[in-house]
Amino acid sequence: MASTRLVYILAIGVFGILNTEMGIIGILPYIAENYQISLSQAGSLLSIFALGVAISGPTMPLLLSKWPRKPLMLLVLAIFTMTSILAAWAPNFETLFVARLVPALLHPVYCAMAFSLAASSVARKEAPKAVAKINMGVAAGMVVGIPISNWLAVHFGLSLAFLFSALVTALVFVMTVLYIPNSLPKETISYGEQLRVLRKPTLWLSIVFVIALNGSIYGVYNYFVEYALDVSALSTNVVSVTLLVYGLMNLVGSGLAGRLLSNQAIRTIQGVLLLIIVIYSSFLVGGSQRWLAIGLVTFWGIIAGISANITQYWITRAAREALNFANGLFLTAANIGVIVGTTLCGLGINQYGIGTIMYGGIALVVVAIVVFTYQRFYERSAYSEAVHEI
Repeated sequence: MASTRLVYILAIGVFGILNTEMGIIGILPYIAENYQISLSQAGSLLSIFALGVAISGPTMPLLLSKWPRKPLMLLVLAIFTMTSILAAWAPNFETLFVARLVPALLHPVYCAMAFSLAASSVARKEAPKAVAKINMGVAAGMVVGIPISNWLAVHFGLSLAFLFSALVTALVFVMTVLYIPNSLPKETISYGEQLRVLRKPTLWLSIVFVIALNGSIYGVYNYFVEYALDVSALSTNVVSVTLLVYGLMNLVGSGLAGRLLSNQAIRTIQGVLLLIIVIYSSFLVGGSQRWLAIGLVTFWGIIAGISANITQYWITRAAREALNFANGLFLTAANIGVIVGTTLCGLGINQYGIGTIMYGGIALVVVAIVVFTYQRFYERSAYSEAVHEI
């Protein structure tokens, strides 16, 4: 019961963290208008957050791994709350920029802890199910936060949109004080031992796999609004609803992933990789058919939700002895994947048009398949050699 409560509080906390990061997408036009800047300048608030996460992902969780967990969680939540309040009444854009950068550096600290604590709070076989609940918080933060922030900004003003983020993290702060025990396990191995996992070839293969798979999903997703409008000829209202359905299906996929990875991890990964190719190929063939496109987005949302769990599972599987550090590496690899996928698909759009994003997605998932297959072959060879030596 105590472990279940811990996981749910962590999931809500991750929702608050991700809402702070992604919710701003829904209010960028209002920020541009309020501070008399261009939309691209306002967009830098999202970019600086992502860059901060990518940089601090492998460093901050490692440096702070020896700190007591509960006080560290409270510190991160307090900083997120205070910077959101500062953002709500930032007198100028420079102040708002700083209010975004500071929490970004601590984002991986909380999320890495959430993943590792969820996994370690249950039996090893049940870990994927616990981690799936954290990923549901991630998906909810990315999906629910955007329309909520937009609605608050439209009806009550820009400040209320930022204060919603502050309210969520403040609520989790109180829940952490009241319900999370002081005796949470912390990293017991030394910094050197944690860094030694970087010597493992399987970890580097896992990182490349995560970059490719996450890039395949987000390279397509980040341009999908334009694809849906131009290729599928959906109206703006239908696109909004379709993306909401995609996000909700992400939650469904995350819920399914826990069971699938607990019981049939390798087969699940193989199936998801092939299904992504099938989905993107189906878009190439029938993406101009409205109802087919909507159906494909619904199915894609489920597969993307499972994929998010696969990427986290695959890196931590390669470095179980340093979970916190591994989860920090996962966050960095996932963000690099977003950058790689967005860049590759963007280049295709510039050269050949919006319809080519599916080719970029297919190319990256093929890379993921090749790396995954090679890694499995490498692991079997290493295991055979170890048995032979015995």
